[in-house]
Amino acid sequence: MLTRPVRSGTQVYAKGTDLVALSAINAGAECLADGNIHCYGPLRGRALAGANGNVNAHIFCESLEAELIAIAGHYLTQDQIKVPKIKEPLIHIYLKGDKLQIEGI
Repeated sequence: MLTRPVRSGTQVYAKGTDLVALSAINAGAECLADGNIHCYGPLRGRALAGANGNVNAHIFCESLEAELIAIAGHYLTQDQIKVPKIKEPLIHIYLKGDKLQIEGI
């Protein structure tokens, strides 16, 4: 569990487990997890869930401003990420087939 912001230039890898960030993942930072990624702050850097090929991994965040999101090698860059207008407080990213889905929960 990360209790402080993940700063630019930092890489954090949660091998064999989920990664929980209680603060921001800043631009230029990279968070990888073999499981899910939970970010309870702005997600501005790179988030790569299912780093070991786990297609059932998910990414959850409060604010999606990421440079890159990926699950099991399927990724979207910042210019490809289309955040839907949602009323729900959390954003859920998951893999459906070979495409990343973004929705509110």
